[in-house]
Amino acid sequence: MRTNLLPIITACTLFICACTGKKTISSEENMQQDIHSFANSNDVIVNHLTLNLGVDFTKKTVSGTAQWDITNKTNSSTLVLDANGLVIEKVVLDNEQEAAFTLGKAADFLGQPLTITITPTTKNIRIYYTTATDAAALQWLNPQQTAGKVHPFLFTQSQAILARTWIPCQDSPGIRFTYDATITVPKELLAVMSATNPTTKNTTGIYQFSQKKPISSYLMALAVGDITFADLGGETGVYAEPSMLEKAKAEFIDMPKMVAAASNLYGKYAWGRYDVLVLPPSFPFGGMENPVLTFATPTILAGDRSLVSLIAHELAHSWSGNLVTNANWNDFWLNEGFTVYFERRIMEAIEGKEYADMLAVLGYQDLVATVNEMGATNADTKLKLDLTARNPDDGVSDIAYEKGFCLLRTIEEAVGRERFDTFLKNYFTTHAFGTTTTEAFLEEYQTDLIKGDSALAKKINIEEWVYQPGIPANCYAFKSARFEKVDIALQQFIAGTAPEKLSTSTWSTHEWLRFLNGLPSINTAQMTALDKAFKFTQTGNAEIADVWFLNAIKTNYQPAYPAMETFLVNVGRRKFLTPLYKEMLKTEDGKIMAKRIYALARPNYHYVATQTLDALMK
Repeated sequence: MRTNLLPIITACTLFICACTGKKTISSEENMQQDIHSFANSNDVIVNHLTLNLGVDFTKKTVSGTAQWDITNKTNSSTLVLDANGLVIEKVVLDNEQEAAFTLGKAADFLGQPLTITITPTTKNIRIYYTTATDAAALQWLNPQQTAGKVHPFLFTQSQAILARTWIPCQDSPGIRFTYDATITVPKELLAVMSATNPTTKNTTGIYQFSQKKPISSYLMALAVGDITFADLGGETGVYAEPSMLEKAKAEFIDMPKMVAAASNLYGKYAWGRYDVLVLPPSFPFGGMENPVLTFATPTILAGDRSLVSLIAHELAHSWSGNLVTNANWNDFWLNEGFTVYFERRIMEAIEGKEYADMLAVLGYQDLVATVNEMGATNADTKLKLDLTARNPDDGVSDIAYEKGFCLLRTIEEAVGRERFDTFLKNYFTTHAFGTTTTEAFLEEYQTDLIKGDSALAKKINIEEWVYQPGIPANCYAFKSARFEKVDIALQQFIAGTAPEKLSTSTWSTHEWLRFLNGLPSINTAQMTALDKAFKFTQTGNAEIADVWFLNAIKTNYQPAYPAMETFLVNVGRRKFLTPLYKEMLKTEDGKIMAKRIYALARPNYHYVATQTLDALMK
């Protein structure tokens, strides 16, 4: 990153809320630079977006206009937006005068500053543009890459700073805006967005959208395909390709209960409807919390509702992330750590404490593994990150999610659940539709939760959690009664008990993950016995399959390799791909296999996944 390419940025600062006296952060006030945006939002800030776009599957481009209503706070003569790969045709001010503009020098992963000449009285600007054919946020799928195999599919992924590859915008999480959109697509397809949505196709292929609640640019989302809808009741529903709809409907039948449980915990759901779109397999994440319409991977369709905690996670983002947003990507843990905590509280309310305890133990295991891999003194194991001159995706790890969760769980244990719940509910209410930073949270933690109790503050030691690497010694000790039974079965297997004689009939996915992750260095005969008893190689459960294939690579259990190759070619979720390729690359034979499979699979992967995997394959 070239520092001279980063002018004054972001739109986040503290203001005093008259009704509560508490500090919050508004996207109309500015506090600090966002090192990942060119926007001059201290001077001019965007308020409302009007999109009018056409989707061209032949050219693999999106083109049309983006009109921004703006507020010029300093009588500035320029507006600076973020762009990456966009072809700008022209810019018009206030629907009349064509404006001068320049695209600055491109910087790695940041794209370019789009500088537009305006006047102190300019109210809106309209940009005529076309996306690049390789725009990172746009995933174009040919029919063969979809479930139905008949129609193409498009979906976007704007987080963290990819919105600028399909919309010229002030691409910082600290800047919020409302939007309307008109999207034109082929008549046989349906378009949906992170806004009010249609539930059936029309005859024109033209769809209208409105998002009246202010959101950040990373939550801009569009999907176009052969999409159908099923209502689940309680203002919830599911979208999916026709061949997947019934399976998705059965899997997500408890979504109304989740929304009710979440609302009971931390205040009424603020976004109207809550729907989920099940995407084709190339989606690189488990889910993306786009307001109103979560994008979800089909890998959670296990057939037994055992992986729906992912939906609880994305739903929880409707409070932590979408409602109260990290003002910059150095504070990513404020989105994800709070969301993991909230997710597990939802699952506890629905499935009981023993179930939530399993999730917590598995998460802690992932955290320990991540810290061990990165190194306990690695600065990236701090909650407060420094992503200067780095892609914000570098901050996406179990640190933000699981270390953040562990801190909040440790606080809960120290202050008591009732007191902590009151604090969190007030936190979400006070900061609703605003942004915050680590420092602002710590100040509120001190004044509203700890309230000068030095003994309590010392017991929690929050500064070490936030600003020091590794896992603090006072981390809450997670236990699971159900996992204790799994551990007994694991020891029995290691001691020689035949797999079919183990007491596994009532195990959930999480118990199987505990078992498979706990396997020591076993031999091929033991792998064969496990596979014969439990049919792991043929499992349709992606979580179990991934861990099983990882063990297969470690033990050179070749009967699993054809199924593993099919899995890697057809599944695009980065969480599953990365450990398998990493393990293969540890041996010479594995490197050959990894590179052969990757050559086949790469066209099916999203940019977010290939960015990680290309680096591994070098």
